[in-house]
Amino acid sequence: MQKEQSKRLGTEPIPKLLRNLSIPAMVGMFVMALYNVVDTIFISHFVGIQGVAGVTIAFPLMMIMMAVAAAVGIGGASVISRRLGEKREEDANKVFGNILTMIFVVSIAGFLSAFLFLEEMLYLFGATAEILPYARDYLFPILIGTFFFSFAFTTNAIIRSEGNARFAMMTMIIPSVLNILLDPVFIIYLDMGVQGAAIATVIAQASVSIVIVRYFMTGKSTLFFSLADMKPRFDLIKEVVVIGMPAFFRQVAGSVMMIAINTMLIRFGSEFYVGVFGIVQRVLMFTLMPMMGILQGMQPMIGYNYGAKEYDRLRDTVWLGLKVVTVYSAAIFLIVMLFPEVFMRIFTSDPEVISTGAEGMRIIFAAAILIGVQVVSGGLYQALGKARPALILSMARQVLFLIPLVLILPHYFGVMGVWLAFPIADVLAFILSAALLYRDRKLFLVKPDKVKMEDETPPVSSS
Repeated sequence: MQKEQSKRLGTEPIPKLLRNLSIPAMVGMFVMALYNVVDTIFISHFVGIQGVAGVTIAFPLMMIMMAVAAAVGIGGASVISRRLGEKREEDANKVFGNILTMIFVVSIAGFLSAFLFLEEMLYLFGATAEILPYARDYLFPILIGTFFFSFAFTTNAIIRSEGNARFAMMTMIIPSVLNILLDPVFIIYLDMGVQGAAIATVIAQASVSIVIVRYFMTGKSTLFFSLADMKPRFDLIKEVVVIGMPAFFRQVAGSVMMIAINTMLIRFGSEFYVGVFGIVQRVLMFTLMPMMGILQGMQPMIGYNYGAKEYDRLRDTVWLGLKVVTVYSAAIFLIVMLFPEVFMRIFTSDPEVISTGAEGMRIIFAAAILIGVQVVSGGLYQALGKARPALILSMARQVLFLIPLVLILPHYFGVMGVWLAFPIADVLAFILSAALLYRDRKLFLVKPDKVKMEDETPPVSSS
């Protein structure tokens, strides 16, 4: 059954396949973003804006932890989907075994860091004496549960790589819904504040990890647990890591970006602005994460059809995906421009927080209509195993553009400079993404009937 499911990636009509793979991923991403929003709502109302600031300070360290899981999961998914496309199921399972080994190593490192240098890391990431207790209380349980986060996040990408979008969606919905149900128990009734929010999250991730283990152990997957396959093979580890590095650098760059933003907001404003940005950031995640679901639906299709040398289907997938994400990002742009105060009132009734956040939100989303092209272009090269352009695109927005702008503009515009950095970076990253896509337009953007494939040249250069 699962082998037939993987074969769908190379036979089912592109629009139907993209819809069937993307909608579950979008729903999963939407629900996962919703739990982050609910977390912040409870913390804002029952702990206060300083609690939100503390979680915002802790977030970069969580992003580094998830960066490693993203590298292993997305890199592994790319390798596995191409192995399945090449009909190499046994090799795909060896890759899966080595991914599990890497998860265990990452988990041990996260667990130990909770006891050895947690406060030092938080001070390094911009914590002040006022918000350190909140950041520490939130992050300690998260690091203790590193295994559950890493396992769930990584295997979600693996499950999608074999075409099982529905179950991948459930692995995001289950912990998110459970987290939302547990938040009031730990935050309000047990009066545990931000620590309660973190404990609820760890319990939710542990629960879905059990569900995922059962999925692989009951034969519902093409892949299966095998101790023999978990023996490290450094050629496979290298292949996974090389392809996953763009995702790793993108997540780490996001962490560095958060540190830079928090530092500049405190320097040119106060902890108050860190809390406000924490709310705006949750809105940003909530509105844009479903677009990542579209990409997640595309990537198995791209990887499988690339491995199967079905280049016409590859081009159709990219072309359709670009249209869909552009329409979605345009809709988000209009909604946020018209109703920013509505979003802010969900989190707080403080007039100053609402006014400041609405102003910042409008500026931050000013070029949101361009984000879709960035998302698809970076994910495209990654799914194809083209590490260099994928790395360039994954680093462009945050490292090349956003971080320097965040560090420079506040010296001239104060806190407003932090907000302005976002749309300027989006415009510059869009130009770079469009340039790379234009360079390869005959290979995966032009309609198949307009392109004559003289040979089986791979659809993307390795440059």
